[in-house]
Amino acid sequence: MNPISMDKDEPSSLLSFSTNHPLEQFVLLAKGAKGFACAELIKQVLEAPGVHVFGELLEIPNIKELETGPYATHFKTLNLFAYGTYKEYLENKSEYLELTPVQCKKLQHLTIATLATQEKCIPYSVLLKELDIKNVRDLEDLIIEAIYADIIHGKLDQECKRVEVDVALGRDARLEDASSIADVLADWCNACEQVLSSVDRHIQRANHVKQKAIRHQQGIEQEIVYIKKTLKTQLENEDSASGGGAETHSAPKKNSGKGKTPRTTAKFWQKNT
Repeated sequence: MNPISMDKDEPSSLLSFSTNHPLEQFVLLAKGAKGFACAELIKQVLEAPGVHVFGELLEIPNIKELETGPYATHFKTLNLFAYGTYKEYLENKSEYLELTPVQCKKLQHLTIATLATQEKCIPYSVLLKELDIKNVRDLEDLIIEAIYADIIHGKLDQECKRVEVDVALGRDARLEDASSIADVLADWCNACEQVLSSVDRHIQRANHVKQKAIRHQQGIEQEIVYIKKTLKTQLENEDSASGGGAETHSAPKKNSGKGKTPRTTAKFWQKNT
């Protein structure tokens, strides 16, 4: 079987599948784990490939129990991966687990997704600062990895030194974010209504122009029919007039030889006997 090629510049239908499905096994394991086992499970899920959302795991009672006690750091680190950024980790390292290189890269990828929700064209300067990367080459490598991991879809603009994001992974949302999300959705609905109103106006204008054009065309066709009829009548009248005039003219007289004695120049000589 030939491998399926996927254009990473376009949104993929696998985006939601690749980010949600791998978490299920950890959710099932967490339901039967306690204490230390749950803490170790958190370490595994933070490093697991393809797992980029953690809200469902945070809702498991056995995981919630870790919020207080000896494994509070594990719970807080899981919370960081669900809602936080790499910069938050750097500013408060002592409050979190020490991350492995794989975990650091995952958190950097998630940070890119968060930045993409704020602006679709992210300057390299912002990314370098937020991700604590020292050079552009390493930054571009990280962005390319994020694209192939289905974290974002877009392209690098090396000339303008920015990444243009078409779509980004949806991260977990806190309860306190619900009002702002509702506001965004309300704004989107209002924008949709405005677009629909504009489309309706354009449709009405187009229909008006169409009807006007139809009436104009019908007027032209009627005018053509009238002109044709008028010309036909004129031609018939002219033919009729020319035919009647020919009958009133007298035909030229023909020379006739009847009743006339023909002249002759011949002379008759009497013969002498």
